[in-house]
Amino acid sequence: MQGQLATVFGASGFIGRNIVRELAARGVRVNAVCRDAEQAKFLKPMGAVGQVTPMRADVTDPAAVARAVAGADMVINLVGILYQSGRNTFDAVQATAPGTIAKAAADAGVRALVHVSAIGADADSRSAYARSKAAGEAAVRAAFPAATVLRPSIVFGANDSFFNRFAAMAQVMPFLPLIGGGANKFQPVYVDDVADAAIAALQRPEAAGKTYELGGPSTYTFRQLLELMLVEIRRRRPLVTVPFWLASLQAAVLELLPVPPLTRDQIELLKRDNVVAPGASTLADLGVDPTPLEIVLPTYLDAFRLGGRYAGGRAHA
Repeated sequence: MQGQLATVFGASGFIGRNIVRELAARGVRVNAVCRDAEQAKFLKPMGAVGQVTPMRADVTDPAAVARAVAGADMVINLVGILYQSGRNTFDAVQATAPGTIAKAAADAGVRALVHVSAIGADADSRSAYARSKAAGEAAVRAAFPAATVLRPSIVFGANDSFFNRFAAMAQVMPFLPLIGGGANKFQPVYVDDVADAAIAALQRPEAAGKTYELGGPSTYTFRQLLELMLVEIRRRRPLVTVPFWLASLQAAVLELLPVPPLTRDQIELLKRDNVVAPGASTLADLGVDPTPLEIVLPTYLDAFRLGGRYAGGRAHA
């Protein structure tokens, strides 16, 4: 991969920045595509001078996408949203844009394309998010049949949007909401393992045209994940069950906020398990050994402990 050019869409995001780091470490030149190139300048020190180039491109604009992939040997698409806002709809960003990127990659003669989707992508889902993810995969396959699709479960690591969000809530709230009772299952996967999977997919010819579901070595219920988080931040908070119907009513109001903490569509996603399907190709098939959640959580959740990261080991109420 030394000296080759990779275009990474969504490069400044949680997963993207880790993939950029791994590509740069292998001597790859990177076009780091994002919505705000100025704010993405933190990516530049991940490589040598001039190796990582932040650039702005609207993934809904075919001409801008074509310019971003021109001359690239590899393309990785990580663009996704958790809620809709203005022009950033599920249909535009997750259903249509992946096909635009895949077509541009095919037209440019790109050697390999990796599209990062999500476990739960389903054309028949009641969730608009899940339906758009399935539509995006189909569009990628139609335009670039040799693309590799990666479907991670929830991704954890420093700066994640799952454990950090609930840890922050535990700092200010007397309890934590357990939507639907917390029996739904997840298979959290470490962000560095997702990055390694993307690199492996680019390097392995046998990965072309395949779909891989990425999960960690263990499955947990939603309740168990919150309990693990509370142990790490050394706080005691009761977990209060919120029925799906009540959570949906609350989400209908929260959706009106500029950055909604919860939406009705996310409630629909919580009604299904988010784990690797039986018989699916996995991290192991890409040569990646999944990292246990319990090893990584202490490396960043300790910042949420009462008194700060270097507070004593005594559990606090």
